[in-house]
Amino acid sequence: MSKTYLCTAIPYVNGNPHIGHAMDYLLADVYARFCRMMGDEVRFQVGTDEHGNKVFSTAQKNGVSVDDYVQMNSDKFRKFIKQLDISYTDFIRTTDPEHVRRCQEIWKRLENHIYSAEYEGWYCEGCERFVTAKECEENHGVCPDHQKPYQQLSERNYYLRIADFKDKIRDQIEKDTMQILPEFRKQEVLQLLADAPDISISRPRGQLSWGVPVPGDDDQIMYVWIDALSNYITVLGYPDQDISTYWPAQAQFIGKDILRFHAITWPAILLGLGLPLPKHLVTHGYILADGQKMSKSIGNVVDPIEVLDKHGLDAFRYYFLRHVDTFTDADFTWEKFENAYNNELANDLGNLVQRLATLCKKNGIRGVINPTGEDKKYIKLMQNFEFSRAFDYAWTKVQALNKSIDEQKPWELAKTGETERLHQVLEKLACDLLVANQLLTPFLPTATEKIHSIFTAPDIAPPETPLFPKN
Repeated sequence: MSKTYLCTAIPYVNGNPHIGHAMDYLLADVYARFCRMMGDEVRFQVGTDEHGNKVFSTAQKNGVSVDDYVQMNSDKFRKFIKQLDISYTDFIRTTDPEHVRRCQEIWKRLENHIYSAEYEGWYCEGCERFVTAKECEENHGVCPDHQKPYQQLSERNYYLRIADFKDKIRDQIEKDTMQILPEFRKQEVLQLLADAPDISISRPRGQLSWGVPVPGDDDQIMYVWIDALSNYITVLGYPDQDISTYWPAQAQFIGKDILRFHAITWPAILLGLGLPLPKHLVTHGYILADGQKMSKSIGNVVDPIEVLDKHGLDAFRYYFLRHVDTFTDADFTWEKFENAYNNELANDLGNLVQRLATLCKKNGIRGVINPTGEDKKYIKLMQNFEFSRAFDYAWTKVQALNKSIDEQKPWELAKTGETERLHQVLEKLACDLLVANQLLTPFLPTATEKIHSIFTAPDIAPPETPLFPKN
């Protein structure tokens, strides 16, 4: 049994859970369940990023203490994660006292790579990050995500000397010691790395009051990068404990918008600490709405909680794990969602379970023994993080079973009294369904558990209500 550690990006608690957060959780959860299925012992981190000016000012505007505000929003994400049936093991909050203390220890261990300097340049308040002059120029002085002009700042900050680590980071990316997926994202990072500047890792207390104090300098507060990124190892107990049992992480699941920080800044921190880099950075794209990026100003934001409440967990996981490519941007419309649910999930799988269980009951078929064996093609796809392709592959087996029932016509065998042949056919179909069901387990854990129970019970019987009632 090997030990596997998986990480998800911790969301900023100044807003509600969105589809991007759901994709981080879902992809990591699929891989976690697959690893457990293969016999691994898995630790799986989730959490919330709770420091920063936006959190502090929003709490003040709402007339609540910042502690109560971050608790309320952290609970909101914890509830969302539970709704998605995410099989995490560790939940971390960046306001946890132990995380704060460990971040300060990490800072001290990086001091040979930290220097103080005056910053003059551009800053996006919405993103809470500094922007290079080149990026500001390319975006014509306006943040593309928040549609607000960048601010010009002049302040003294501490910097992490990225230049100390560029060659090592490049070498590990090129050798796939830290593999960036998909491949074209790897090339993007290598281009960004060439011009990557040293990065500000603090702000004056007058500009940023809600955060982790810089050790030895009460006038400075840690900026988000060391505070938030370090959660992946502080949750394991670093630097107080030896984390080599689980670190390096097998995979970190992130959106493409934060790849540069996870592929450049985070590796620099790890190298500065003498720690190995994560083995894989698995990067997903955006979920578009009718071909457009979701935006509050446009009014096309799809609320994942609304989708869950309206259609349930299985439908949610089915659509976003099969019809959304693991690595690239994908489009969501309610019409596509309804079609996928009714014509595929309900028709292909739900109807298959109903009709096969009914045939087994009518003809006295006892529960079958869960089959064993490994599907090499499926395993390879899953190990390569090609989840949407692995889901498609598993679904071909569901479709093949429907076709096999139609071709073998067990009801005709019952009419002609070919009992032995009938039992052989139905037992083989039930066994094949359990094989397909096993492959679907990481994607649809709730539904597959029900299906497993139906066909391994002493007396097979169809569910009293369809697994996926059509809308």
